[in-house]
Amino acid sequence: MKHTNGSNHIPFNMAGVLIAIGIIYGDIGTSPLYVFNAIVGTRVISEELVLGALSCIFWTLTLQTTLKYVILTLTADNNGEGGMFSLFALIKRRTKYMLLPAIIGGGALLAEGIITPPISVASAVEGLESRIPHLPTLEIVIVILSLLFIIQQFGTTTVGKWFAPVMVLWFFMIAILGVSQISHFPEVFRAINPYYGYMLLSDYPAGFFLLGGVFLCTTGAEALYSDLGHVGRKNIRISWIFVKTCLVLNYFGQGAWLMQHTGETLGNKRVFFETMPPQFLIIGVVIATIAAVVASQAMITGSFTLISEAIRLGFWPKMRIVYTTEKKGHIFVPTINFLLWVGCMFIVYFFQESAKMEAAYGMAINTAMPMTTILFAAYIRKRLKLKPIIFILYVALFLTIEGSFMIANLQKFSHGGYVTLIIMAIIVSIMLIWYRARQIRNQLVEFVELAPFIPMVEKLSNDTSFPKNATNLVFLTSSEKVDKVEKKIIYSIFENKPKRADVYWLIHVDVQDQPYTCDYVVTHIVPNDIIRVDFKLGFRVEQKINILLRKVIEELIAVHELDVDQKYRTQYSFIGGDFRYVMITKEFSYENEMRFFDKLLVFGHSIIKRFGLSDEKGFGLDQAIVTTETYPLIFNRKVKDFPLKRV
Repeated sequence: MKHTNGSNHIPFNMAGVLIAIGIIYGDIGTSPLYVFNAIVGTRVISEELVLGALSCIFWTLTLQTTLKYVILTLTADNNGEGGMFSLFALIKRRTKYMLLPAIIGGGALLAEGIITPPISVASAVEGLESRIPHLPTLEIVIVILSLLFIIQQFGTTTVGKWFAPVMVLWFFMIAILGVSQISHFPEVFRAINPYYGYMLLSDYPAGFFLLGGVFLCTTGAEALYSDLGHVGRKNIRISWIFVKTCLVLNYFGQGAWLMQHTGETLGNKRVFFETMPPQFLIIGVVIATIAAVVASQAMITGSFTLISEAIRLGFWPKMRIVYTTEKKGHIFVPTINFLLWVGCMFIVYFFQESAKMEAAYGMAINTAMPMTTILFAAYIRKRLKLKPIIFILYVALFLTIEGSFMIANLQKFSHGGYVTLIIMAIIVSIMLIWYRARQIRNQLVEFVELAPFIPMVEKLSNDTSFPKNATNLVFLTSSEKVDKVEKKIIYSIFENKPKRADVYWLIHVDVQDQPYTCDYVVTHIVPNDIIRVDFKLGFRVEQKINILLRKVIEELIAVHELDVDQKYRTQYSFIGGDFRYVMITKEFSYENEMRFFDKLLVFGHSIIKRFGLSDEKGFGLDQAIVTTETYPLIFNRKVKDFPLKRV
């Protein structure tokens, strides 16, 4: 049995830096495709607009991405893992009221995972429209995205090998394009002065609302933190120096091109592709499209990881998770893959072009980032115990920045931002309903002392007048105390047809805050008769209970804590004999009298549960060795006084 492996920190090396460039920078790396078009739009190009926008972009990358995420947030690692739910797991036992920011942030990141593939791929393909006016862009985008989701089932290992060289080529390309334009107008570097950004926001007509477009330059900053466990903190920080340099050069190169076209409007031109030499355009679009696919792939796999963490933490119904390699981060969730594809197709058909997706995209990112700010603020307040002034400065600085971006984005609410909120509302509602309904169900579980029933279980185990139900009868218990067990388990053993077995196993699974913990504790309640095993599994460890229990039995036999010869070892049986798992489904009784809101939650829970995995599949059990039973849950039971009389 594998025990806790300690920290999961990944050392710094050049291979790690290259992997970081290939895995986590696709989203933020392809933002130059659409940022300036979102800012300029139909406005007349002017020096004030260009320098002000460049200044805002530079300082947004510096404060929001570099300072907040690369320098500060990356320090909050959960045994080497990062991300919204990993951060929540670090503070949930120390700080109340953090559940809602975590769930809202998770919903926003999943919404971003739906919008990122369409806007990235569409922005790249649309680069050809200036040369090929009647290009069937919509159809090309649909085909590329559909193929992308189809290949997910085969895993990303082979494709992932190409991520690093593709993204390195991409970043070198955008840096060279930027330098080639800056050479014509080096004065553009004046925009590093924050004064130009201030003047844009204060003096330019409706300049403050241009922040909605500026904010798109920091898309993918959450990925820096979410992929901490895949590439390591030092590799992210070192690679960011290269990535930011290339991004800044390209943005300033686009600014230089715009400065040479003051007094004009963009029309249907895309600034990024206008900086390319005409003879290089086709190659540039191909590279941009591949980079956009990498960005999309990163968000898709990130969504799989987010859902798997949500399942472990009890925010999402259990779903089938396929581990495409032996590495924990390489997973595939078929149901989520299909839902993401449906969401992407909806976004493509609804908006038709990338420019119309920008408002929805910005809203998703702008909702996720303040949630990380709130969670990290709770982390530094409770875990690091920093002085209150540092805590206040952090919250004030980043909530002011993100609040300003949010206000600017609200201007585009009617232009597509509402689509994001609808998607988020659906996702957040599922998480809240599932989490709260599970709490209600857990409150109704009755626990009883195990001691009075031990003699009865021993007697039943040795009573040959009853047919043997199984050699090993296994029950899953949620009781954290060894001396207590759910009433439903006692009910299952003795009611109706008593279940006789040689050994009764009580299995308790405790999901740990650390991602890869894999420990267990054995308690011999009655040696060779009643044994309890407490598994302490990290929230990213696959709960294959059948395999884990057999491994425990092998170890117990090896150290002579379990005597298999005493009762059930025969020449025809495997070590430990046969197993029968009893899964007891808790169903609400018709006798319940509940508040209307709680009834709605329970009703919603029952609907959502139909789309998730059954308990036996969730715990990796074969249906052939599982017996499923139903136990009624009674809430606020009232015995009615029926006017019954004998006649």
